[in-house]
Amino acid sequence: MTPKRKQRLMVVFLIILGVGATVALAVTAFQQNMLFFFSPTQIAAGEAPKNRQIRIGGMVSKGSVQRVTSSLQVKFEVTDFAHTININYEGILPDLFREGQGVIAIGDMQADGTFLAKEVLAKHDEKYMPPEVAQIMKTKENATNAPINPVKN
Repeated sequence: MTPKRKQRLMVVFLIILGVGATVALAVTAFQQNMLFFFSPTQIAAGEAPKNRQIRIGGMVSKGSVQRVTSSLQVKFEVTDFAHTININYEGILPDLFREGQGVIAIGDMQADGTFLAKEVLAKHDEKYMPPEVAQIMKTKENATNAPINPVKN
């Protein structure tokens, strides 16, 4: 092989190595920042990872919101009408947060089975339900042949 061909082969090899390293770093960063969504039923079944930040979505159970008067700490329950998960949150809740409202909380599962939320999101429409929870509800409705009306106003 001539020196010129060796040099070209080395350049091609370095380019392929650089592209491979870039793709590997991008995939690793993407996996670390990915937030998986779980419903209360999936969490109750043990499908949610323990040492990873996740999203949980559902409807805020009526009568479950408890506020601590001396701080911004709030405790409430999120349900998909099959299972309920207790959520602890410290911070300012969205203006549209209320009981019977669809919410998504981002945070970590604790060892005692509660969810420690770092962020709570609420949708502006009172009929909103996270798409994943709506799918679970539709599956439940088809299984029982009875319509499920999660929000009653």
